[in-house]
Amino acid sequence: MGLRQRITILILLAVAGAALVTASLYLGLPASGRVARIVFLEIRLPRLLVGAAAGAGLGVAGLLVQRAMRNPLAVPDLLGVSGGAAFVAALLVTSGIHSLTARTAGALAGAVAGGALCLLAAARGRSAAQTLLIGAAVSTAWQAAVLTVMSTADQVELSIIFKYLVGSLTEITADVALPLIVPLVIGCAATVAVLPALGVLSLGDEQASALGMRPGRWRLLALGVAALLVALVVAACGPIAWVAFVAPTVTRWFVPGAGEVFRLAVTAIIGAGVSVGADIAARELFKPFETPLGAWTALIGFCVAMVFVARRPDR
Repeated sequence: MGLRQRITILILLAVAGAALVTASLYLGLPASGRVARIVFLEIRLPRLLVGAAAGAGLGVAGLLVQRAMRNPLAVPDLLGVSGGAAFVAALLVTSGIHSLTARTAGALAGAVAGGALCLLAAARGRSAAQTLLIGAAVSTAWQAAVLTVMSTADQVELSIIFKYLVGSLTEITADVALPLIVPLVIGCAATVAVLPALGVLSLGDEQASALGMRPGRWRLLALGVAALLVALVVAACGPIAWVAFVAPTVTRWFVPGAGEVFRLAVTAIIGAGVSVGADIAARELFKPFETPLGAWTALIGFCVAMVFVARRPDR
């Protein structure tokens, strides 16, 4: 991909990003006064920053998983991270602990534990197909555990758990924003160190081994970084569906011959745009009601998946 094409793509992304930022901050904002200032600084701005960081983190995590697994349909949901976070969050709610801080901290611990469990089970040099199968089994076990906990909840607790499970930015404040954004940005930047190895892994395990690599170890490292990124997002926002699939898939369509670093940057930007755009739709389209963020990202994911199938009719 030439320099002119890269510059054109970056300009288009910048224009689209500016439009989304403007809409997220100002659409439906009170005209002026103290209320408008409070809404802007304490609600809109943290929500925009967290939404963008979460989308970027999920997009990068999706890219890592797809590259490590050599499978364009692989997603971080199969790492057990979202399931572990959902289980702990549901357990805390049904135990009477409704504090956002406690739920976020507990969900983060559950996400890390869920991802670690899956990665440990997939260790010892297993193939990409075996790793995906183990991840699917672990995720299914977490789903069963969440359903078991939900069966003991009352109506109020069920509504809280449901709101978390579909993904939401409604409870995001400035206190939550900074502790989430900083490690997400650092994690996304750190993935640059893994990219060269992923390029070799794309040749296949046998070829990578012939070049002196240990495919199993590098695959687990990439999955571990992806799991940490997803853990940070789902702890605060809940499982935001499909962003991790949409961002790297759309990136492949628009920059098919790009280098690893440029592809990573575009994936992060598209992931951020999908998350912010879906949040605007969730907030504004059915006022005064706010629809689930995860419903809109799932709708976007459905559309992208249909295009994906149409573009690959033989697979």
